[in-house]
Amino acid sequence: MSGPDFDSLAVGDVVAEREILFTRDRLVRYAGASGDFNPIHYRDDVARSVGLPGVLAHGMLTMGAAASVVTDWLGSAGRVIDYQTRFTRPVLVDPETGAQVTVTATVGALDAALRTARIDLRVVFDGQTVLVKSQLAVAFA
Repeated sequence: MSGPDFDSLAVGDVVAEREILFTRDRLVRYAGASGDFNPIHYRDDVARSVGLPGVLAHGMLTMGAAASVVTDWLGSAGRVIDYQTRFTRPVLVDPETGAQVTVTATVGALDAALRTARIDLRVVFDGQTVLVKSQLAVAFA
């Protein structure tokens, strides 16, 4: 397995950052892949009828896209041994401009005996955190 070296990591290191653009097209593709065709993810009228400001990105799409920042850095999703998060705010996807989400991955803790790291994600949309306690445990050889 190639990828980052455990011994070169330090708590507080920013290991990856990415801007992710969610578009309405991406939401429809995700709906097809996941089977989640809840119309709040593609129809403004339905979203508004249930009290939402508009179409929202799927929570699991947001979660998965955020994790991809870490798996790309690692070089393999197989190194992830745990992933947890809490959803705090929805990602509102504008029909024309989409929604820009910023993900920053930082080393939160290291366990030298187990050669594992906790990677903390900061996931922000429109100046607000949308996932909290978003952490991946990753293993190194």
